[in-house]
Amino acid sequence: MKLAFAATLTISVLALSACSVPTAPPSASSLDTLFTHPVGRSGATRVPSGADVSLGIVYSPGTQTNRQYLRDYQANAGTGFGQSLLVQPIHDAYVATSKPDMAVDWMTASLKRRFGSVTVYPDMQSLRAARPDVTAIIETRSQLITSRSSDIRSDASADFYDAKFNYIGTAKGTDAKALSPLWADYKRTDDIVADIREQQEVQVRALQKFDRSLSNLLGGAADSVSMLDTRQAQKLY
Repeated sequence: MKLAFAATLTISVLALSACSVPTAPPSASSLDTLFTHPVGRSGATRVPSGADVSLGIVYSPGTQTNRQYLRDYQANAGTGFGQSLLVQPIHDAYVATSKPDMAVDWMTASLKRRFGSVTVYPDMQSLRAARPDVTAIIETRSQLITSRSSDIRSDASADFYDAKFNYIGTAKGTDAKALSPLWADYKRTDDIVADIREQQEVQVRALQKFDRSLSNLLGGAADSVSMLDTRQAQKLY
């Protein structure tokens, strides 16, 4: 009887505390805010790379919003009303699976293996002044567990432009998973923690797909890669 009560209490506190968890920002293209004029299409069939190519990176406004969403999620998940009753493993799982810079750090590291020099600039004005050989606009978005939804999703992409800021192509990765509600009566603490940790697994799979797409983009035609990625995504989801 005591065990059943404890399990019910854990679930109830989880549902109450999850109300303070931020919801994911809406999905929307934010690249138009970075360019003051229409972007043309580059004549290049692939993104130039190698030890003699410099790459400049700018995080899109959407990426900046997503990083703040993850900071808020990490700070608030598992807190709020009843936080003193929430078991520590659940709180720790929320925090461990909402790292604000996981995606951008992964993507930057992947790009550093492909280019001679890689620099992250705070804005397009700084990047334009530096005049790198290639520009990459990084876009990331995460949708994590809330009290209203256990559907999780992660998107990561990099749009590449040549030295004249003409578009070359995009490398991207997406992954998603629908879980049963965390507050279901039958779930134990271990089950809840396992579900929460799926958030990080989804992020990792999306980033692995980004790496494969990046390899294809650097080695072949950009249009073919985009079409291939779309078909693969439709099969997976």
